[in-house]
Amino acid sequence: MTETGTPLRRKPAQRRSAERVQRMLDACAEILDEAGYDGLSTTRIAQRAGVAIGSVYQFFPDKRAVAQALALRNLEEFGDRIGVLLDELPARSWSQLVGRAIDIFVEMHRTVPGFRVLRFGDVADLHLLDESEDNNAVVADRLRELIVQTTGVADSPELERAFAITVESADALIKMAFRRAADGDDAVIGEAKGLIQTYLSGYLEQ
Repeated sequence: MTETGTPLRRKPAQRRSAERVQRMLDACAEILDEAGYDGLSTTRIAQRAGVAIGSVYQFFPDKRAVAQALALRNLEEFGDRIGVLLDELPARSWSQLVGRAIDIFVEMHRTVPGFRVLRFGDVADLHLLDESEDNNAVVADRLRELIVQTTGVADSPELERAFAITVESADALIKMAFRRAADGDDAVIGEAKGLIQTYLSGYLEQ
């Protein structure tokens, strides 16, 4: 997956600074799990990360920018996990890839701190990943690019629309699964995978 822009005021030049920024993002994730986005503040991030408040402002103008950096880290991790998946799949069929991508999305909800609250940024801003596209559109574009690259299916405006619908649908259904059960309702997740694979078959099996 390609990288989007950075919300950092400046990129850390030294390893120690980069590690400090990652501690801030880890602190942001922990606070999101505990108190939600409304409970997030730069002061709390600094306290949890064990850094001076000036260190936060050295790299981030406000809490939104910290959340944006965390959302971008989430997107990068999602992309990395998809990359590992592509190396593991013996046959890169679109159906396997889509099903396993949903599994990865669910697993991140269960295991990645702050992800269930922030995901790819909607709780903070619908355009947190990219000012020109909403967050789900960014994710849909990345997934469509992977399908096109790995399966050889022809790209088209119709496929772009189909993946936009797919990501919106998957997002809503995964939210439903986690409303129904703390760790995600497996029955709902299974129905979501079947629904999405059936829908996309009309575009990817032509």
